[in-house]
Amino acid sequence: MIELIQVPWSPYCIVQRRILEFSGARFRIVNIPNQDRSLVWKLTKQRYYGVPIIRDGERVIFEVNDDSQVIAKYLDDEFDLGLFPKRWCDVQSILWRNIENEVEGICFRLNDIYWKEFVPAREQLQFLRFKERKFGRGCIEQWRKDQKTLLKQLEERLMPLEMMLTHLPFILEKQPRFVDFDLFGMLENFLYSGHYELPAPHKRIQEWHRRMGKIKKEDF
Repeated sequence: MIELIQVPWSPYCIVQRRILEFSGARFRIVNIPNQDRSLVWKLTKQRYYGVPIIRDGERVIFEVNDDSQVIAKYLDDEFDLGLFPKRWCDVQSILWRNIENEVEGICFRLNDIYWKEFVPAREQLQFLRFKERKFGRGCIEQWRKDQKTLLKQLEERLMPLEMMLTHLPFILEKQPRFVDFDLFGMLENFLYSGHYELPAPHKRIQEWHRRMGKIKKEDF
């Protein structure tokens, strides 16, 4: 059985979790503390410390760079999901880079404002230390102050994707491709704290999000 080693609120973990759910395959989730990657380090033979990774029998699958999509492509091949058709190769590559930079960067900041509500107390010191070392002292408080501005920016950055959904049920065509799962993961991270809803003007994204939360491979 495939094991997904993850941090529950990580957008990139949510992407792979939803792909696995979509596939209909049996899988097991292993949650690890956000700041303790010792299991990942061990399983990857000291080659990687990020999340997610998957273990499939003797095989351990992990990313090789920020844009590799090794895990999703492995799952796509393993379960014949059709997430990476050749005709969309270049378009998807452009889109997922936009989603994982322009959209994700705002989503995680807005979610992190409420970090004390979902990070276990024993992990909060290391969580805060990591964030402030990466983004500067007081970063989370600054994001809280900028919350309205960040929400407006998210609304603006989702507009091109809203327009792409004008005549289609999914971003590129009539069935989901990888970029649909990628965007779903980023937005689920934004919604994780329970303090937000998807931007009100983006009715098509709201409808798409509901579809993405339910669909299975067998539907197509």
